[in-house]
Amino acid sequence: MLKFILTISLALSLIGHACAQEANAFDTSAPHAILLDYKSGHVFLEKDADTPIPPASMSKLMTQAIVFDMVKAGELKLDQQFIVTADAARRGGMAEGSSTMFATPNSKVSVDNLLHGAIIQSANDACIALAEGIAGTERAFAQRMSAKAKEIGLKNSSFANATGLPDPGQRMSVRDLASLARYIITKHPDFYKIYSEREFTWNKITQPSRNPLLKDYPGAEGMKTGYTEEAGYGLVASASRDGRHLILVITGLKEASGRKIEAEKLLDHGFAQYKNVSIYEPGDVVSKLRVWGGAQQWVDLVTPDAFHVSLAPFEQDNADIRIAYKGPLIAPLKQGTVIGIIRVTVSGEVVAEQPITVASDVEATTSMWRKAADSALLMIFGG
Repeated sequence: MLKFILTISLALSLIGHACAQEANAFDTSAPHAILLDYKSGHVFLEKDADTPIPPASMSKLMTQAIVFDMVKAGELKLDQQFIVTADAARRGGMAEGSSTMFATPNSKVSVDNLLHGAIIQSANDACIALAEGIAGTERAFAQRMSAKAKEIGLKNSSFANATGLPDPGQRMSVRDLASLARYIITKHPDFYKIYSEREFTWNKITQPSRNPLLKDYPGAEGMKTGYTEEAGYGLVASASRDGRHLILVITGLKEASGRKIEAEKLLDHGFAQYKNVSIYEPGDVVSKLRVWGGAQQWVDLVTPDAFHVSLAPFEQDNADIRIAYKGPLIAPLKQGTVIGIIRVTVSGEVVAEQPITVASDVEATTSMWRKAADSALLMIFGG
């Protein structure tokens, strides 16, 4: 079976309710910010996005990404136990005024529970325990963090610890934080679900997620807050609506309440850029394909459900509709059989997709001549 691509030459601006105007200029009170579309990578807004700045707890995303990668590669197991050393419990505990999961000194905690503490509670004791359990020392783990940053293309990031606690060597740009968020969402969708969990209990102490958007912002999915006196209040936010997914990073704000207000304002602005475009209705014919060895030589391909997509103005002017299918199609075929996918792409990036099916039954031909002719042509030209 070979994979084939058909490009449908149809400008979306001619079939949808396209908006020809670009988004109005928009600003933010955050000193550093970036707002982008997860699927296409299109940046709607950026403000001093490449300056390396103190990332505070938002840098915990890199600690978590390394653990995710190791679990996926089979180098770690979720039920594997790490010791929360007395030092990890002290530096990452309430005694130091730190975000903590209240792990008992010298206790053993599974990687899974440490991850939940690090993600939901922003627990410093959990991050230090993970770092020491993996690399022996937190400093050695930080070197792995810096190496991973280079590996995945982060250009303005360096790490000195696993927590984001103040250190001159701990720096990230908001663009790098957004790229890291995209990396986690893309490479680790199962782990990504943890970021939307609203609370976690350890040592009989239940703590809510520190993400203020999870309480009441429609479509909020995570990911990480951050605060130190040096960094100010920051947030890596991820939210989805109507099939579109935005990532926002802001930092340097003076108040926690201002962080929430600014994040909601910017996300609302981003989602407002999308307009619903109707591509196909249920049963619409999207193409015809050659059927080999069939009583009929061609079959219609249809969309079983309505295919609507939210597109920003720039996407409507630069979008392609493509059909990907595995062929050749050989009779008999049954009506409703899924044979491929129809995709909307913008600059080569898939922004929406939906299955396509065979519109009708196609019986195998009873003509020996047709069978022989189709077999010969198939050998010469393929599907």
